[in-house]
Amino acid sequence: MPWFAGLLLLTGGPILASLFLSFTDFDLLTTPSWVGLDNYARVMDDPHFGNAVRVTMIYVVASVPLSGGFALLVAVLLNRPMRGVGVYRAAYYLPSLLGGSVAVAILWRQIFGPDGLVNDLLSAFGIVGPSWISTPEYAIYTLVALHIWQFGSPMLIFLAGLKQIPAELYDAAAVDGAGKVRAFFQITLPMLSPIIFFNLVLQTVNAFKAFTPAFILSGGTGGPADSTLFYTLYLYQEGFGNFRMGYASALAWILLLMTAAFTALAFRSSRYWVHYAD
Repeated sequence: MPWFAGLLLLTGGPILASLFLSFTDFDLLTTPSWVGLDNYARVMDDPHFGNAVRVTMIYVVASVPLSGGFALLVAVLLNRPMRGVGVYRAAYYLPSLLGGSVAVAILWRQIFGPDGLVNDLLSAFGIVGPSWISTPEYAIYTLVALHIWQFGSPMLIFLAGLKQIPAELYDAAAVDGAGKVRAFFQITLPMLSPIIFFNLVLQTVNAFKAFTPAFILSGGTGGPADSTLFYTLYLYQEGFGNFRMGYASALAWILLLMTAAFTALAFRSSRYWVHYAD
């Protein structure tokens, strides 16, 4: 009963309330007034909405495959017997524990700032680097790099999947003359395909929900020329900055539909590349 009470009061209730508010004009201070589909129709003429969708799509498409690929590479390396492997696994997992914190976002801002660590390294080679965060062409990719750095969680899931692959398969492949590269593509990847699919869906949903890094690095403004205006950040600005909570609720439900569409597409495509034991 306590769990169901929390589900209804803290999750189900706000979800239904936001659905109702998405059809209203609500400024957080006065009684909501019904406007029907006006909030949803408004997005068609909102230039910031299109830019927020574009920035978010760039972030999702760039960060999810790179983070997953890097996590798989490190998992394969750490799956080998070596001295102190537990220390390495803990060290690589640590950024995932700190990834959503404000402190890490502030640290990232210092690293990619005009006098940050990246430019200090470039200056050693005689290269004058830009202010990566305040330059529209590069700002979004600093956030992509931050997401890739937080590969610890999918790495551990990949490690668990690698442990479940029978060693006899690799022995049989070696007897047949298959090298390590071919064994990786013919045995490891097919056997890991359910784990890859799970990480793909999970990381995609998390990428769509990303908020804290963009908020801290841009100071809540969306960065130069709205180059880091994530969808969630724009939703926050409309709801709590401009006091258009009805419109923000409509944006939230549109985000839910976009995430559901990507998830459905992943599930539909899984029949062609995900292989299960049965």
